[in-house]
Amino acid sequence: MNTYSVKELYIYPIKSLAGIRVESAKAEEMGFENDRRWMLIDEHNQFITQRNHPILSQFYPMVIGSKISINHHDKKHEFLINETLNEPLFSKVWDDETQVVEVNKTTSKWFSEALGFDCKLVKINTSGDRKHECTKLNTTINVSLADGYPYMLIGTQSLDFLNEKLEEKITMARFRPNIVISSSVAHEEDSFGEFQIGTVQFKNAKPCGRCIMVNTNPKNAIVKKEPLNTLSTYRKRDNSILFGTNVICLNEGKISVGDALVF
Repeated sequence: MNTYSVKELYIYPIKSLAGIRVESAKAEEMGFENDRRWMLIDEHNQFITQRNHPILSQFYPMVIGSKISINHHDKKHEFLINETLNEPLFSKVWDDETQVVEVNKTTSKWFSEALGFDCKLVKINTSGDRKHECTKLNTTINVSLADGYPYMLIGTQSLDFLNEKLEEKITMARFRPNIVISSSVAHEEDSFGEFQIGTVQFKNAKPCGRCIMVNTNPKNAIVKKEPLNTLSTYRKRDNSILFGTNVICLNEGKISVGDALVF
């Protein structure tokens, strides 16, 4: 029987900005604590991502005590994790309506000046403010501001297998996982059912269909045609190109790098 363990953990406090590698994380229904609780919206309250603005990959957040600190080139800004204005706003993440609140006017202005267009940084405050219909599991889940599911899990061999086919090797950062596990067979994570890490029960929802964002090099925001071109030759199912799998958690708890997966 194969044994699996957690190799890397990541959170992405602000949707589409750079991620943070962590040694442990608190798993919640919506996703890891402080994972994609914030996002940028435009003047029409539409969410903003790297799909149209690859430069977002060059904004680097850090969690420092009770604050989120952002570095972008020579600019720096910070705000309190629990800081918000009182007026609710309504936006969408794809087809899911979500209620959010602006963090503060100063932070929105900082991002607007850095990006060159008007935007606001908003936060989802409460579990239940955004619900996602999970058709594969025939249930409704509470999600933060991630694209569709609270957790992304990828096995190390899936990336190794892809890199064998690429002229320019890439890192796992392209795929923005939350949980990276040791694996021995490429894409075996697709077939996982329920499993436990530490005290937390997880359930596989479905393999993840990837978008153009994986073609953005997170080191420099340069967009090329890989790895989607290569993935399309062996990972295309129906109209989706699959890499990694979407996971939900069934109870809260802490997980750490080195923890084993128990099936």
